[in-house]
Amino acid sequence: MFHVLRFAFKEASLSKRTLAIGSIVATIAIAIVAAETFLSAYKFRGSVIDPPAPAANFSLKDQNGQTFQMSDQRGKLVLLFFGYTSCPDVCPTTLAQFKQTRARLGALADGVRFVFVTVDPQRDTPDKMGKYLNVFDPAIVGLGGSEANLEPVWKAYGVYRQVQPGSSADAYTVDHSAWVYLIDAQGNLRLTYAFGVQADDMAQDIRYLLRKG
Repeated sequence: MFHVLRFAFKEASLSKRTLAIGSIVATIAIAIVAAETFLSAYKFRGSVIDPPAPAANFSLKDQNGQTFQMSDQRGKLVLLFFGYTSCPDVCPTTLAQFKQTRARLGALADGVRFVFVTVDPQRDTPDKMGKYLNVFDPAIVGLGGSEANLEPVWKAYGVYRQVQPGSSADAYTVDHSAWVYLIDAQGNLRLTYAFGVQADDMAQDIRYLLRKG
């Protein structure tokens, strides 16, 4: 009789344990489904490139004389902008938004490269770009070179660029497109942002893509 009761007790304990494990598994499954539903319902703030297109690879020198190659950035997101240091409005506004976006990301900013490519190689020396970008955020990478080096990069990313003469040889302005390109961790163009995009919108899209991996 004692053995029968002990067996029944063990059987009841195992049954309770099985139910508890089953409950935990069910809870995890529900959480996964809920997370997938949330992620699939996400609406990007930027303009979506669908299907994603491989970002053109290029290699340029940064403001510190180091080589920056786009293909080496796999595993990180890249925000890419084309402008120039003498720009009166569009470029400083966009770089300020880069700074605000990095601040909003906090520790997640380590997974993102913020990149500025000049459209004015005649005036944008490494030293000038370095001093200019430091005003906004020293973490922003400034890329330059000769016009021959930069021309294929501008073309690959569909950058519009037109020099407008000024009152002197060095007082010209450069009309240029003002898109910000977001390249994902797999090296694909995923989103573009028009001028005036809010830092909160870029940060939210970045968080989503980092979460997705």
